[in-house]
Amino acid sequence: MLIGVINRMAIVEGTAYWASVKRPNTTYEPVYSVNLVVEEDTAKDFKRRGFTVKDMDEGPALIIKRKVNGGPKGTREAPKLYDRMKEEIDVEVGNGSKVKVQYREWEMDRGQQHFQGLEFVAMQVLDLVPYRSGGAGDEFDVEDAVEEDEL
Repeated sequence: MLIGVINRMAIVEGTAYWASVKRPNTTYEPVYSVNLVVEEDTAKDFKRRGFTVKDMDEGPALIIKRKVNGGPKGTREAPKLYDRMKEEIDVEVGNGSKVKVQYREWEMDRGQQHFQGLEFVAMQVLDLVPYRSGGAGDEFDVEDAVEEDEL
């Protein structure tokens, strides 16, 4: 038997790592997600309430995600992404960006197992660190134009 309960919606502030907001991470099951590094007290509160807190080099992180597949329409929309002025934006959020994340706590029982998590609803970027893919050419700096006689 599947019993699901959607709890309250809330906002938490922190530093984003591995954010997949507008385009899902498709490494395994497609999912919109962010590892949100939070203050130690915040992490302790979430852990006390039974949520997973991941130990990262940068500090304790909440894993906030929304699966792409499922829901009444078969697929779920991407979380909303806003700038400081609450204007919708379409950018890739780089590691180290300061953000606020709106999430919904959920829990459900399936058979004898209990599950709970944090559903990714929206993100507001407070201080954007541009995303760098680490692909070919990323190590180059932009150089000033050279006059022909300097060649």
